[in-house]
Amino acid sequence: MKKFIFTIIASVIVIVIIVLLFVVGHKKENTGKREVLSDVPVTIDTVQKQPLSNLVSLVGLIDAASEVEIVTEAHGLITKVNFKIGDQVKKGTVLVEIDDLLTKSDLAKQEINYFKAKRDFERNKTLYEQNSISASQLDISRLDMQAAENDLTRAKRALDDTKVKAPMNGTINSKKINEGSYIQQNSSIGNIVDISTLKVKVSVSERDAFMLHPGDSVEVTTDVYPGHIFQGHIDNIASKADEAHTYPVEIHLPNDPAFPLKGGMFGRINFTSVTSRNAIAISRDALIGSVKDAQVFVIKGNIAILRNITIGRESGQLLEVLNGLEEGEMVVTSGQNNLSDNLKVIIVK
Repeated sequence: MKKFIFTIIASVIVIVIIVLLFVVGHKKENTGKREVLSDVPVTIDTVQKQPLSNLVSLVGLIDAASEVEIVTEAHGLITKVNFKIGDQVKKGTVLVEIDDLLTKSDLAKQEINYFKAKRDFERNKTLYEQNSISASQLDISRLDMQAAENDLTRAKRALDDTKVKAPMNGTINSKKINEGSYIQQNSSIGNIVDISTLKVKVSVSERDAFMLHPGDSVEVTTDVYPGHIFQGHIDNIASKADEAHTYPVEIHLPNDPAFPLKGGMFGRINFTSVTSRNAIAISRDALIGSVKDAQVFVIKGNIAILRNITIGRESGQLLEVLNGLEEGEMVVTSGQNNLSDNLKVIIVK
């Protein structure tokens, strides 16, 4: 019996030792794999100034020229809604009607008060001309009439405010209320945009900002209408740089009914008036992400560091760098898919 128990204990000890050896070996194997993967082979390129063509091509945001929140000055129960999203409306069109029973009653009251005050003033004016009352009494009746007239004007405005009207010509872009709901004063009932004329926003480098002028012609293309060129012109150029040390430019772009555009689209803007020059540029292969949210891996020693950059003009396979890189730094041009920030690399010649 003792021999049987000893055999079982010895077997358990052997199994435990085997399991421990397997776990330790597996950990070493994983550690070895991580060490191998930490040295990622990459190719690099040195950041330097390069000649760019005279065509400045940037990506900008196309937006509506005018956009307004439709706000009500009245409060109360909504009795009628006369619009839906996508409707084309004219300025002054009644979009929403609010219960006006109390405002009509108040208007009638103020009309009575005004006519009474006016009649009293006219009577006192006659009495004053007959030297029956003093000038101060006449002045009091005049002030009472003017106060009543002001109250009447406010009552008329309050009644008019129960009819919420379109503040401009445009297209209804959003709707926030429904018939039967209660609305508070100064609440938004929706949004209206005017896309008959569009504006395109883009940021340019400081050098390009001094070469561009309001009125310069601009060509705009989109992925929606390949091959079609929209003609616009520069409306204004900011006098102060933004946080990225670039200058926002706003472009006036008529909306072509044959090729209609919508607000919020991206377009490629071509400035042909900017002359050629040397600029810090990198190959498009080094770019991570989009042109709007550009990043690159910069090599410091044998470590890859992820860095945000600002892209300016595009010229073929070259991208101008407005901010984020200095001349002489090294950027990764291949192997980025296997990289993460602060990872060791092996530079492949």
